[in-house]
Amino acid sequence: MSPNTLANPNGNAHPRSGASFKLMLLAVLVLLVMGAWWLLRGKSSEPAENKKPKTFKTSVTAATALVQDVTLSLSGLGSVVPLNTISVKSRVDGQLMELHYQEGQLIHKGGLLAVIDERPFKAQLEQFQGQLARDQAQLINARLDRTRYQELIKTGAVAAQQLDTQAALVRQLEGSVKSGQGQVDSAKLQLAYCRITAPLTGRVGLRPVDPGNMIQASNQVLAVITQVEPISVIFTIPEDHLPKVLDTVRSGGRLAVDAYDREQKVKLAQGELLSIDNQIDQTTGTVRLRAQFDNKDGKLFPNQFVNAKIAVSTIKDAVTIPSAAIQRGPGNSTLVYVVQEEATVEARTVEPGENVGGMTVIRHGLAAGETIVIDGADKLRDGAPVSVKDTGGPAQNGEGANRGKAATDPDSKPGGDGNTSHQKKGASARRNGS
Repeated sequence: MSPNTLANPNGNAHPRSGASFKLMLLAVLVLLVMGAWWLLRGKSSEPAENKKPKTFKTSVTAATALVQDVTLSLSGLGSVVPLNTISVKSRVDGQLMELHYQEGQLIHKGGLLAVIDERPFKAQLEQFQGQLARDQAQLINARLDRTRYQELIKTGAVAAQQLDTQAALVRQLEGSVKSGQGQVDSAKLQLAYCRITAPLTGRVGLRPVDPGNMIQASNQVLAVITQVEPISVIFTIPEDHLPKVLDTVRSGGRLAVDAYDREQKVKLAQGELLSIDNQIDQTTGTVRLRAQFDNKDGKLFPNQFVNAKIAVSTIKDAVTIPSAAIQRGPGNSTLVYVVQEEATVEARTVEPGENVGGMTVIRHGLAAGETIVIDGADKLRDGAPVSVKDTGGPAQNGEGANRGKAATDPDSKPGGDGNTSHQKKGASARRNGS
């Protein structure tokens, strides 16, 4: 029999240890229940304001409305047209001896272009000069004889008929001398035509003929010269906008014209309106205008396709914002979201004006210096909290607006494209029209 059996004849080992374990388990459960009750009571006693649901701020990009002078302009498709293009031809027949220009060279007025064989014309000139000298000698002798006869007729030594005949001979020889002088002058002119010079300053094109060829007068082109300084651009505008241009022209004002590349991104040159066509093209409903440019840097090339923008009027002290800030409201209304000091937005109805160069003129409803949302407005509502991640001027934030469309309409609605030049005047805190 084991020692445990002797100590506990009934076979139950340590009955007191089992009771202690149950007591400990019960105490742990009581402590857990009390802890859970304390936690629940602590949460229920939190302030009421801590029980409010959390609000999330919408991240937006904003810009500031500024006061600027906005220049309205009309845009038209056009091409560069030289003021003068001359096909140089020879005035005399002969062999082309020399060409004194390089293809594409900028040549000045009076510069030597080509030389025709001068030898036949020099020989002819000498012949005419000899005939003239003979006639002049005969004229001198005839005049001396006429003088002698005039003295002799006083004594009756000669008849009056002989004096009259001598006087007629003098007049005949005078005519011969004049005729000979004309032949000499004509021969000198023909000789001068052998040296062909540039009639104007311009750029020479590709060479159409080579030295050594026989040239016929007024038949063979020796060079084509295009005037490039100054140069013109012919473009068209809709007939509806013609009165605005005519009003400025008739009042004596000068209209500035800018020439841009095909994509309307690079400004090539600046000039002014030169003339207006005398009729409207009924097929297209447009009128042609010509503008002149100095083109000192040579950026305008003949027959180049350009977009011309002509400034017609200027809006002084206009409140402008990026066109991206304009939103459509109920009932086809137009609104913008104005950022308030408490980091919320106000949906404010505005009256937009001209849309030019990615910027929109606000006629009523917005003050200069106010901050408006230009990105993220589609997620907003009136009074919504916002977090402004970027704030800049309209010129900076307007760069993403559409530019480079075909034409500019000063009366365009928001969302369209136009062309403008902005001159910052400074922000004056005023409500435009209110």
